[in-house]
Order: sequence, then structure tokens, then C-alpha cells
Amino acid sequence: MNGSIVLGIDVAKAKLDCALRLPDGKFKNKVVENNPKGFKTLTEWLEKHGATTAHVCMEATGVYWEAVAEYLASEGMTVSVVNPAQIKAFGGSQLVRSKTDKVDARLIAGFCAERNLEPWQAPTPSEQALRAMALRLDSLQVMRTQESNRLEVARDAVKPGIVSHIEWLDKEIKALAKKIGEHMDGDADLKDKQTLLDSIPGLGERTIAILLAFFADLDRFGNARQAAAFAGLDPHHHESGTSVKMKPRMSKVGHAFLRKSLYMPAMVALYKTAWGIRFRERLAAAGKPPKHHYRGDDAQTCSRRFRSAQVG
Repeated sequence: MNGSIVLGIDVAKAKLDCALRLPDGKFKNKVVENNPKGFKTLTEWLEKHGATTAHVCMEATGVYWEAVAEYLASEGMTVSVVNPAQIKAFGGSQLVRSKTDKVDARLIAGFCAERNLEPWQAPTPSEQALRAMALRLDSLQVMRTQESNRLEVARDAVKPGIVSHIEWLDKEIKALAKKIGEHMDGDADLKDKQTLLDSIPGLGERTIAILLAFFADLDRFGNARQAAAFAGLDPHHHESGTSVKMKPRMSKVGHAFLRKSLYMPAMVALYKTAWGIRFRERLAAAGKPPKHHYRGDDAQTCSRRFRSAQVG
């Protein structure tokens, strides 16, 4: 893509650091607010520089990039969203020693200029809504766990407030779970895929909702390996010469929420379903090490989790 116009955006919660790379390799920089007003300012700035057809590139960090990516895509611009690890590795290859938002924006633009990046496809409004609700449900569940832990050691003076908050969280979690189910039932495409996933032993409603929130449109992935890599579930190999041959491990270069959400359902499936047990035995026969522990738990605690856990 050398010789083309590229826009690198370093995304933060409140602002967007933009680096416009012109065909001659020179840069123009602009900082705008990360909101609709800022998006409009950005497009006006691009028009001023004759760059309305620029290839836009940004990192997939958190959720703060989604709104600007959707806006620019709706304006007819080509948008690519890349894994932050790619930009970090590219910066190392360029011997970049400084770490500022402006430098990062230029680095993203340089990466885009040297690579033939695939265009990002915006999820449908229905998928966006489902993803937002799935993430919100997870946040509520995390808060409930935190409050439950506090309740165990709380003094009497604050216990009533914690109990009241837990009761409120329980109501919100139940209401949101119901809303997620109604949302999937009300979308014909999601409903068909939900029915298909529900036919798999070991998958529950919440796990299905998360899978559909991130994998509803499989056309975004060329194959199953790419889908696994999106969640960081692909293997990482480390070998060098004849002396260095480390055991492969999970790369974890992907969506952390997906990995967290799928861990316990995967463990329950491996130990509580007929097909999962057969799969686990096949892996063991091939010399794959078992996963005995869950986040540092001892074997007894992990076994108790397996007995009590509900998939999804």
C-alpha cells in the first residue's frame, strides 16, 4: 500500500490521536474527541486534506474503537481493526523507543501502509446490542461476586447495604438474562443459530449468547483456526535450533472476555458430557497434558467446581 493515503488512529476513551500518512510519506496529525462531534471534525479535516478515501487503521483495544470504526465505515471508508500485539511487534521491528499517543498513531499508520489489511466488517445492530448486553451481564456478575466476597468479612455496620446491593444485582442479572433471551428469540437469524448451538450437549443459554455476540457472522473468519485465534485460543510454539523446544501453550493473543467466558463451560463439557469425555481421552492418548486447576485452585476445589457448575 505504499503511495496510498493511510490514517492511523490511536484510540482512547476520551480522544482520538490521528496520524494521516500522505503518499510522500509525510504525516499530518490531529486530535479529536471520541464522540460524534469529534467524528464529524475528523471527516471535515480529512476532506480538507483530500483524504476521504484514506484506508483507516486502529487497534482493537477495549470497546472505545467501535463507535468511530462504525462511523467511518458508514461514511464509505475502508476500515481495518488490528490486534494490538501486531502493532507492538511492528514497533519493535522499527526500533521505536518512544511511547506516546502521537507516536502510536503514526506507528499504526505505518503498519497499515506496509500491510495488505483486510477490511473490517461492522456487526449488525442486532449483534451489537447482543454483545453490549453480554458484556453488561458479565460486569454485573463480577460485581455480585465482589460484593459476596465483601459480605463474608464485612462489619455489621455495612452489611445491610451490601445485602441490599446484592439483592439489586440479582434482580438486574435476572432481568438482563431474560432480555438477552428475548432479543435472540426476536431475531430470526440469531434464533436459528441459537437453536443449532443448543443442540450441542454442554452449551447453556449464557454461553450461547456470548458465542452469538462474537461469532454470529462466521464469514468474518476464513476458517476455524482464525476464529480460535480471535479469542487467543490458538497454540503458541517456541522452538529454536536443537536446544530450545518448549511445550506449546495458549497464545492468549485475542479477546480476553471470550477466553474467560468459555473456560468453565469447556471444563464442564470435558468432564460432564459424553462427547467431551471422549475428546479429553483422545487428547490424553495423544500425550496432551490435562488442565487440572482453575485459576490456582487445588484439585479438590476444582473438582467441587465441576460438580456444581452449570454450563452457560
